[in-house]
Amino acid sequence: MTEGQEASSEEVSESQIAVHWREEKYFFPPAKFIAQANAADPDIFEQFSEENFPECFRAYADLLSWDKYWHTTLDTSEAPFWKWFVGGKLNASYNCVDRHLATKGNKAAIIWVPEPESADPVAITYTELHRRVNEFAALLRDFCGVKTGDRVTLHMPMVPELPVAMLACARLGVIHSQVFGGFSGSACGGRIADSGSTILVTMDGYYRSGELIDHKVKADEAVEAARKEGAEVDKVLVWRRHAGEYASQTPMVEGRDFFVDEVLSDYRGQVVEPVSMPAEAPLFLMYTSGTTGRPKGCQHSTGGYMAYVTGTSKFYQDIHPDDTYWCMADIGWITGHSYIVYGPLSLGTTSVVYEGTPNYPDAGRPWRIAERLGVNIFHTSPTAIRMLRKVGPDEPKKYNYRFKHMTTVGEAIEPEVWRWYHEAVGKGEAVIVDTWWQTETGGFLGTTLPALGPMKPGSCGPMALGIYAVIYDEDGNVVEAGSGKAGNICIRNPWPGVFETVWGQPERFVDTYYKKYCKNPDSKDWHDWPYFAGDGAVQAADGYFRILGRVDDVINVAGHRLGTKELESSCLSVEEVAEAAAVPVVDDVRGRAVEMYISLKPGFEASKDIEAKITKAIETDIGKIARPKNIWIVPDMPKTRSGKIMRRVIASISNFTDVGDITTLANPEIVDGIRQQVRSTKEARGDAPRELTEEEKAEIKNFGTE
Repeated sequence: MTEGQEASSEEVSESQIAVHWREEKYFFPPAKFIAQANAADPDIFEQFSEENFPECFRAYADLLSWDKYWHTTLDTSEAPFWKWFVGGKLNASYNCVDRHLATKGNKAAIIWVPEPESADPVAITYTELHRRVNEFAALLRDFCGVKTGDRVTLHMPMVPELPVAMLACARLGVIHSQVFGGFSGSACGGRIADSGSTILVTMDGYYRSGELIDHKVKADEAVEAARKEGAEVDKVLVWRRHAGEYASQTPMVEGRDFFVDEVLSDYRGQVVEPVSMPAEAPLFLMYTSGTTGRPKGCQHSTGGYMAYVTGTSKFYQDIHPDDTYWCMADIGWITGHSYIVYGPLSLGTTSVVYEGTPNYPDAGRPWRIAERLGVNIFHTSPTAIRMLRKVGPDEPKKYNYRFKHMTTVGEAIEPEVWRWYHEAVGKGEAVIVDTWWQTETGGFLGTTLPALGPMKPGSCGPMALGIYAVIYDEDGNVVEAGSGKAGNICIRNPWPGVFETVWGQPERFVDTYYKKYCKNPDSKDWHDWPYFAGDGAVQAADGYFRILGRVDDVINVAGHRLGTKELESSCLSVEEVAEAAAVPVVDDVRGRAVEMYISLKPGFEASKDIEAKITKAIETDIGKIARPKNIWIVPDMPKTRSGKIMRRVIASISNFTDVGDITTLANPEIVDGIRQQVRSTKEARGDAPRELTEEEKAEIKNFGTE
């Protein structure tokens, strides 16, 4: 620390996020779970110690079937473009399907649950999945002319045809790029152009909140958007939601659009030999947003990725072949790729795929599905948990299901919400694995081993096996565990699941993830290339990490950097509060002030008393510096189709700036109501914000995004 820094040590430095979390008590796994766990021997920690890196990850790779064994576990010669299991060859489709046929052919690989409750679940055995994957692979190869290394874009909802298409691509060594079904046609088109794909696989329609959505209309928008970027789509393959019926109002384009079921009749019974791929060959692209506006195509490998998701599925999800496992995420995100398709199917288990929204037709739907199918491992996001807690807090106890294990993924979970998940959903019996990871990381980074590590609400736990983390300040100094200070969480070492590069943008890969803390840009030593995750974190004295959200998801109030997650967590400790979102508002005195947006549980009405409770909770948990300038109690939050609160939209409302494109929101109609509520109140008080500078507008526009 410099003399100047010492002189201002009473202030919160720019590299620190104000941290005022209360440490929670431990919850321990039940003996019944430990007795059957895949990872119950403490010796596993020694096996994955840094002294045994990178060879420790052979234990993950050995869970796969290899056509050719590798000669180099980790190649660092082109750092930081790491290559895992070099010299090895395998096929991801074979590992997820073919190798289970002899012993599990009649076992359900996928149980698909349509959203309409009147429709029965569809069980697809490993034998049936093998047939479907081979037939579609033959169609792609012979009808579409795709070959190893080509890219195919998928823009599909949660239907079994999606994992079939993914596995068919993998069988051919074709790189698939699945675009989340809720994204617009324009967003899909941009990803088509970036990947250089000429084939689009889509669906005519699907069910969402009781409505049959026209999805094919987005295909035409995608083709046009790709064309504007100089990319031409040769063929659009359209799966039909209902056999023999067309769910879209959009005409099929002759010579370009083809119904899959009609073309597939020419490929019935065909078997395609899986292409043996080098371990470092790309398996898929997963696009994630970026501050430049151009999405980042995260390129994931075949061998390293498959090893990592298989190993983490076995040891952290505790998946056994006889389990019925349900990850209530969307395959359009990395969670669905890793922990609906590739990880669980590689282990030969039964993976549940649900088409619709979890609260349709009511908040009891997930628990009815779990009861009917005998689900014993459940995996979902804090967003979904908060929503189900809000609309159906007493629903889980009405149904006779039993979970041995539950995962939470996607963002940090507030302690109050964690406790409801444990007590109400898990019925006090299930272990919870609270995970921290990213699109880029391929699989879990921060997590407890469910049989060996106690759970602590609000903390993801220590790092996963073979992951060596550190918290740095802005100057690269280590922030010590137990200091109460936060900084930027980084991973000091490569791991098999980490993505290989940003598709077509290798310089962006280095600049975004490795440049900040690189010790020597010419080094081939992995020790010199820490991975910068872009998340803030604090580490307790016991080694457990608490993730505070994106580094830029902080609000700087009079020099104090307040993490949005801690603000929101305080609000959620108030009994009446269901959801909370913290956003910055420009303030000429303090630079920025905090405004809170709140939605209430059913049965409660907005009142000054509730606002006062929220203010008191924040002042008690964090301090008066964090007292919100305004608290807006709203009927609902603007959300994406996946349930994520769109903080940039409400930040724009608070600052009277343009909310941007809201057409892809699940509930765009609520935005005008919230805007009118905020604007009229502020104007009546004489509190309308001044005209923002261009820099301030950009800050607000990017708030809450990567």
